[in-house]
Amino acid sequence: MTPLALNPSAFLSELYISFWIPTAVLTAALVIKLPTIIRLWRDPLLRAVGGLLLLACAVFVFCTPSTIAWVNRLTGVPNISAPWCYSLITAFCGSCLLLIITWRNGLSDRSAATRRAMRWVISVYSGVIVALWVLFLLADAPEERLRDLDTHYATTPFMREEILLYLVAHAVACLITSRLIWNWVRTEGLDAWLRWGLKLLGAGYVLNLIFDAVKLIAVVARWFGQDLDWLSTNLAPPVAALSAILIAVGFILPHAGQYLHDRWRVRLAHRELRPLYQLMRTASGEGVPFVLRATPELRLTRRETFIRDVLLPLARHIDTCLGRRAYDAALGLGHPPERARALAAAVSILDAIETRARTPEPPEPADGPDTTNLLQEIGAVSRALRRPDDIAAVRARAAVPAESVAVHD
Repeated sequence: MTPLALNPSAFLSELYISFWIPTAVLTAALVIKLPTIIRLWRDPLLRAVGGLLLLACAVFVFCTPSTIAWVNRLTGVPNISAPWCYSLITAFCGSCLLLIITWRNGLSDRSAATRRAMRWVISVYSGVIVALWVLFLLADAPEERLRDLDTHYATTPFMREEILLYLVAHAVACLITSRLIWNWVRTEGLDAWLRWGLKLLGAGYVLNLIFDAVKLIAVVARWFGQDLDWLSTNLAPPVAALSAILIAVGFILPHAGQYLHDRWRVRLAHRELRPLYQLMRTASGEGVPFVLRATPELRLTRRETFIRDVLLPLARHIDTCLGRRAYDAALGLGHPPERARALAAAVSILDAIETRARTPEPPEPADGPDTTNLLQEIGAVSRALRRPDDIAAVRARAAVPAESVAVHD
């Protein structure tokens, strides 16, 4: 058996996760959310998300050993980083509870019970922060400890109470938050991205509870003269780092997932319109001018507008009788009604282009065919154009002349 397997402390020391990794992920989550938070600053839910992410970033920045040493040197007070880090962790706990209260009850629920719960959280956790600083001022902790302060001073008067206070406050907040999140995950009708984001948040807060548990075990062991410091110094930090990463990704996923999903839908819609767009470009002799900085939404809008602009003058050439025959023919070939309508529309458009090529200047009828549905279903028509064999079969059964226009895919 290897030495690492025999020594849990040595094994866990190999599982080091830099605190700057969760800091980077949390910062990314904050940057993604920041534009929406600034734009909708009056939204209490967004303010709660922004505050939580900002505090989470601060926790990992100031709990890094190098930053702890820098703060101690800057102030000239050994271990002053302890109450400062504990205060940040406690404020983070309060932000978690405020977020869940706001998130669960919704923006429309500003009842007295909701406001009372929020005031209770703010007052209790503010009181805990004040108590942390008072206890530190009363304690005697002259020896600077960068990594093992919790266990080193676990039996020191007032420091003992301070350490226990922050761990209990953190555990209570994470327990309540985790329970509410997992109850929410089981709610019907949630968006898939939101559900996965909540699952990651729930897992992150469960890991926070593990962090509190191993810290408390190590501290209590010191009270009874036992040495389980490796739980606090080697196991708790990677658990906290992994927890922060899951929480950050949990916040990012619903926003980024929906954003990417929307981008994909826009690009897919743009690509699906390509056959009809190329047919209309062939019919009109021109296309949409290229714009280098056009967004995907703008390119889609410009393509849709171009297709409709070319279809409108073609309307006078559309043979409605042919459209009905083509629809019946498509149904007869076994196509479902929606697909049959798209194929019939494609046949009508191809016939209209041929007709206009033979008679470029026909007299405009007083009451032309109704093209409302055609203009609304350009996506389905364009998809139908990708199957020229189906169109040819429908045209043949509808007794359409053999001449056809080349369809570009």
